[in-house]
Amino acid sequence: MLLNRRLSVLWAAAIMLLTVLLASGVALGITFGTDDGTKHPNVGALVSEDEGAYCTGTLVAGKNNGPPVFVTAAHCYPLEGDTSYVTFDPTYSTYNASTKYAGTWHEEKDSYLRGHDIAVVVFDKGDNPPNLNLEKLPTVNSLDTLTKGQKFTAVGYGVTSGTSDDSGTRRYSVSSFTSKNSYFLGLSQNQKQGNSGTCYGDSGGPNFFGAGTSETHINAALTNTGDAMCKSKNTVLRLDTQVAHDFLDDYVASDAFVPIPQP
Repeated sequence: MLLNRRLSVLWAAAIMLLTVLLASGVALGITFGTDDGTKHPNVGALVSEDEGAYCTGTLVAGKNNGPPVFVTAAHCYPLEGDTSYVTFDPTYSTYNASTKYAGTWHEEKDSYLRGHDIAVVVFDKGDNPPNLNLEKLPTVNSLDTLTKGQKFTAVGYGVTSGTSDDSGTRRYSVSSFTSKNSYFLGLSQNQKQGNSGTCYGDSGGPNFFGAGTSETHINAALTNTGDAMCKSKNTVLRLDTQVAHDFLDDYVASDAFVPIPQP
């Protein structure tokens, strides 16, 4: 039942997003990427007992010196107020021992379109993750001055191609900025152009500003959608919009928001 409810929401969100973004499919794992190991220890997976890892998210500082919160995509889970489970293990399956943290799901109430596809897991008292190297989020409108070719590092637990079934390992990839509108960024994941990207299971995962030695701790955008075979484009939801901040300000510490470095 849980699987059926979640898939119905995922596909409903996908259909709406495709209509607006003119994409040819949903990009919800890391393609042409690299096993992450412990490189991004505060990127975790939403998991269930019987289904394994199904979406990705990032740990940031909670409001009022509270426990950290897990930022992800609203379309990953259908029910406001449900208990959600998160693991930060580099690899997770339904069969291995894993440390899972429980919390309550909260999501944007408005449409998944127009920048509202954001959710958080607020961890239960006594069951919150350790304060790892917490990530930052961008201040309002700080992505407005992006230049073509800017690199982003995506991290996620998804599959490695549109036809594979190998989710559950945290991986990372590097994509190049190509386009933007008021709510989304377009990132190339064309391998022939030296890029890599995301696929099914990476929804809600971070796209950190920069790559390699220039990678920052700023989660600039959430993995949202892309092409069906996960070969050409990753469309990510900007976290510097006023829409995003109107929701996140209720859960995230004010000092977690920092400006994007300027060239």
